[in-house]
Amino acid sequence: QVQLVESGGGLVQPGGSLRLSCAASGRIFSINTMGWYRQAPGKQRELVAGITRSGNTNYADSVKGRFTISRDNAKNTVYLQMNSLKPEDTAVYYCNADVTYYSAGAGFNALDAWGQGTLVTVSS
Repeated sequence: QVQLVESGGGLVQPGGSLRLSCAASGRIFSINTMGWYRQAPGKQRELVAGITRSGNTNYADSVKGRFTISRDNAKNTVYLQMNSLKPEDTAVYYCNADVTYYSAGAGFNALDAWGQGTLVTVSS
């Protein structure tokens, strides 16, 4: 019913920048909070940044001042601008969204939706 599709990952040198995008599609009625999580090899998934529909943001301490989250509500899209990247930022980055969608048989439903993940590698 709802899909999140991420793009923008890749290989970048330390100090470089990348911009991730995540577009939600389907029978979406509304999206509340959107966010980015990451999971490095051998580690638990962690919150990187989140943004409410009204634009309030929060960040992990490790990325404050380097990453910026933003969203376009008209496009159901969230972005993550990542600057001054470090090797420890290497991880699979996942998009997350708190979605209300419509189903003809069941009416309105809430869904904690996840993207498939995009790999970010920071290495020289």
